Amino acid sequence: MEHIIRAVRDEDWPKAKEIRLAALRDPLAHLAFIETAEQAAARPDEFWQDRVAGAAAGVLARQFVAEAADGRWLGTISVLVERPGEAAVFGQAPKVAQTHLVGVFVRPEARGTGIAEELVRAALAWSWALPEPRVERVRLYVHQDNSRAEALYRKAGFERTGVFEADPAQPGLLDFELAVPRH
Repeated sequence: MEHIIRAVRDEDWPKAKEIRLAALRDPLAHLAFIETAEQAAARPDEFWQDRVAGAAAGVLARQFVAEAADGRWLGTISVLVERPGEAAVFGQAPKVAQTHLVGVFVRPEARGTGIAEELVRAALAWSWALPEPRVERVRLYVHQDNSRAEALYRKAGFERTGVFEADPAQPGLLDFELAVPRH
């Protein structure tokens, strides 16, 4: 499947909205996302424009996409910068500068093609290249029942840290933190 991996640009907000809604409508969404498709669909265009503008700027966040030759987005990953002592997206405030991978999604027809691995590599490369803050580790959370995703992340060098959180959308179930330290 011919494609390129690239960072989003400001004008990409309609595609970012479309792929986010596709991700949230996926049958496996309950294993990966807290937000529902209904919540996301109700957001105004300004929300999507602001979200993409922040990710395009690449200061506090960056979003990467796998774009097919015809311009269709096949997958996406977002990276959030978390500084020591600041509130984290999920879990406790970090002790070191880190990035947090979120919003990982590959369309069903593109799964098993290596796109997910390429997106993770792009997110890791961006994290390690940040000049400020100097990222010491990259982390993410994976649902206890999402063994396919956990296998992907382990292949990329992530390991369970021993930290876990109750899944906010599914009481009684857990999300495990996985991380990879700076080498």
